[in-house]
Amino acid sequence: MIRIRELKISANQNQNLMKAIMEQLKIEKKEILDYRVYKRSIDARRKENIMFVYIIDVQVKDEKSVLNRCKRNKNIALVPEELPVEANVNKGNLKLEKPPVIIGTGPAGLFCGLYLAEKGYRPILLERGEKVEQRVKDVYDFWKNGKLNPESNVQFGEGGAGTFSDGKLTTRIKDPRCRYVLKKLKEHGAPEEILYDSKPHIGTDKLRNVVAEIRKSIIREGGQVLYGHKVTELQIEKGEIKGVAIENKGHLETSIVIAAMGHSARDLFESFYQSGVPMETKAFSLGVRIEHPQKQINLIQYGTDKNAHILGAADYRLSWHHPMGRGAYTFCMCPGGMVVASASEAGSVVTNGMSAYGRKGKNANSALLVSVTPKDFEGDDPLAGMRFQRKWEQEAFKLGGENYHAPVQRVEDFLASRPSWELGSVLSTYRPGVTPTELTSCLPPYVTEVLREALKKWDQKMKGFALKDALLTGVETRSSSPLRIKRNERMESDVKGLYPTGEGCGFAGGIMSAAADGIRSAEAVLERYYLSES
Repeated sequence: MIRIRELKISANQNQNLMKAIMEQLKIEKKEILDYRVYKRSIDARRKENIMFVYIIDVQVKDEKSVLNRCKRNKNIALVPEELPVEANVNKGNLKLEKPPVIIGTGPAGLFCGLYLAEKGYRPILLERGEKVEQRVKDVYDFWKNGKLNPESNVQFGEGGAGTFSDGKLTTRIKDPRCRYVLKKLKEHGAPEEILYDSKPHIGTDKLRNVVAEIRKSIIREGGQVLYGHKVTELQIEKGEIKGVAIENKGHLETSIVIAAMGHSARDLFESFYQSGVPMETKAFSLGVRIEHPQKQINLIQYGTDKNAHILGAADYRLSWHHPMGRGAYTFCMCPGGMVVASASEAGSVVTNGMSAYGRKGKNANSALLVSVTPKDFEGDDPLAGMRFQRKWEQEAFKLGGENYHAPVQRVEDFLASRPSWELGSVLSTYRPGVTPTELTSCLPPYVTEVLREALKKWDQKMKGFALKDALLTGVETRSSSPLRIKRNERMESDVKGLYPTGEGCGFAGGIMSAAADGIRSAEAVLERYYLSES
C-alpha cells in the first residue's frame, strides 16, 4: 500500500477525504481499491481554520505508476513493513513444571496473561479485588454513600486503576508492542478509532467491557483468573521463587511470579521489602485536581465552542519548570469528565479523573502536579515515598471532614492565600461530597508555592486557565509508583523467577506503557522456559 503523510482536511469546511486522496495521488476514484486511516490528529494553531491532519494508507491498481508520478512528493511512499510483535520471540529450553503466576489484573497483568495464554502457558492471574462487574457496584456505592471497600475500589480490582479513568491510550514510548496492544483492545470491543487517533481513548464506560472480554479470552486460551486472591507473601528459598501465600487460601506453588500489582499495593510492597526483594525509592508527583467548565476549555483551545461537536471536547497539556528546580505539569486531563474518589485505605482522601467515551460532562478536569524527590521524604528506606503519600492523603481526609469528602478551594482564593467558604459558578463533580477550605493544610508548602506560580504562568499561555471560580480538589498522590522494584536486563529481579512489571513496580506510566511492559515480561518468560504438558 501507499502511505500519504500530512494530508490536511479543513474541520470547518467539511471537506471530502476521498477527494483529497485523489488530488494527492493524482488519480481517479476508480483507480483506488481501498484506503484506511493510519493516524489522525488536530492542528488547532489557527483558530479560524482548524485542520484534521491524516496519515492515509491507500491500495491502488497501479502502485508503481502512482509512486513514479508522485516521486517528488516527500509525503508519499510505500507503507513500511510492520513485523508482528512475536516475530523474534522463541520458546526457551528450560522446563516449567507449574504455570506462571501473575499478581494483578491491571493493564500489565492482563496483557502479560493474554500473551502467555495465547502461547499455551496457561497463566494463573491472582486479583485481590473483584471482577469488573462487581467492582463497578462497589465503587459507585462508595461514591454515593461513602462506604469504602478496601479490596474493591478505584485502585483494586479487575482492570486496575485505569478502568476508572479516561481510558487514555497515549504514550511517549516508541515500542512496536503498543500497536499490538491497540489491535488487541480493538479485537475485544474498543472503538476502531483508537488505531489511528493521535490521542486515542476508550472511556471508562467502554473500557470496563473490554477488560471483561480480555478476561474471557485468557480463560478460553487455558488461563485462570481468580478474584479475592490477595497475595500476602512471596515464598522464597535460596534466592528462588517457590510460590506465593494467599490470604485465607493457603499457598500456590510456582517458580515464576510476574509482579504486576498496581502503584497502590502498599501492603505487598512492605511484604516484598521484608522478604529482601531489592527495591529503591524514586521521585513521583503530588498535587490537586482542577475543574473548569468544558466550554471554557473549548473556547481557549478552539476559539469557539461551536466546533466541539466536530473536534470533540478540547484538552490541554501544560508544563512549567520553577527556577528553584521543581517541575509542574498537568496530567491525565479528562475532557467532559469528573473528579473521582480514589481512596484504597480507610482514613484517606485520594483523587483521580475519569471520563466516559463520549466526554459529554459539563466540566473538564486535570491533575496539577509538582515533582517530589526522595530528599523530600522522611527516612531513606525504599518505603519512604509511600509513607509520604499516605501522610498527605490522611491530612486531606481530616481537612475534608473525615467522611471521605474532599477539600476544595476556588482558584481565586488559592492564589490569594485565603480559604474558600463556598463554591462559585463551577460546581464539583467529586462524590460523595466536598468541603470548601484552604488546601495548604494537605499539601507541602513547596508544592503550594510552585502550583501558585504555575497557575499564573499557564494563564498567560491559555488565557482564562486561572478562572477565578475554577475549582481545586485535594489531593492527587497516585500519579505513579513511589518506588521501583529492581530488575535486570532479562526483566528479572535478583530473586530468581520474580519479574517486577508495570506501573506499580516503577516501570510504566499509563495503560499503554504498562500493557507493553507486561508483554515484555511475558516474552522474557517465553525466551527462557517452556511449559511442561504434564
